[in-house]
Amino acid sequence: MEIMTSLGGGTPPVCRLGLATRGNTHLDPDDVLHAVSRGVTYLNWCGRPDGLSRAVAEMDSDQTSRVVVAWQMKASGGDAAIRELDAALLELNRSWIDVVTFYYVESDSEWTSIAAADGALAAMQRAREEGKVRLIGMTSHQRKMAARIAAGELGPDERPLDLLMLRYNAAHRGAEADVFPVTDPMDLPVVVYTCLRWGALMESTPEDPPGSKPPPAKEWYRFALAHPSVAVALAAPDGKEELEHDLSLLDDWRPPSLGEMEMLKAHGDRVYRNAGGFP
Repeated sequence: MEIMTSLGGGTPPVCRLGLATRGNTHLDPDDVLHAVSRGVTYLNWCGRPDGLSRAVAEMDSDQTSRVVVAWQMKASGGDAAIRELDAALLELNRSWIDVVTFYYVESDSEWTSIAAADGALAAMQRAREEGKVRLIGMTSHQRKMAARIAAGELGPDERPLDLLMLRYNAAHRGAEADVFPVTDPMDLPVVVYTCLRWGALMESTPEDPPGSKPPPAKEWYRFALAHPSVAVALAAPDGKEELEHDLSLLDDWRPPSLGEMEMLKAHGDRVYRNAGGFP
């Protein structure tokens, strides 16, 4: 199980355990900089001013040269996308963003708007040519649609994306059938999130064997990272304690054993049957 990977586009190699912030998680700039000092170099910013954006803005040239900053874009129109990009660059105190991902594209019609001649995709392609963006990606829960977009089946280009962001965890392994067989031959990086299934994988189910205890967060990140089609798995800790736990994976970097993998999948299947929600 490799600890580093290359995403292409002139970005530096990154640690495959990434760090993300959401609107409901809290990390101070010092927490983010601590994670970078421990070797975490893929930083996924939610777009709201927070500890991660402040940490990036405060980085020295050495830190800036080592990290890859990914950002979630909401705009679908070209003019709005340019304004949103400029605001993000200002917040991050940077002249470029490594990865821009179109945020939660959930229907063909949404992609059609983004991929139109005056849409956000063309605007970001121009920004890439200008050096303001290095990689263009997309986030989605719709696995089969995302794979079709990545393969160019919905236009406008044969390969419109440089990267995909998708849900993948032990309870929701559909990407293994729907996405990875498409992205692997393309050598298209896949960044995965919701590795804990919103915490449900760390909770018991009515079907658990007597005396069993669900594994902690780092084991579920280990599960995701063990899949060779996963480029980066995002952790989104809420506070210093959760961050330190997630970072402890770096001190024990290995794939699960065969027995551990069977146990993780079995618990994931139980969570899938009992937790409800998304497929």
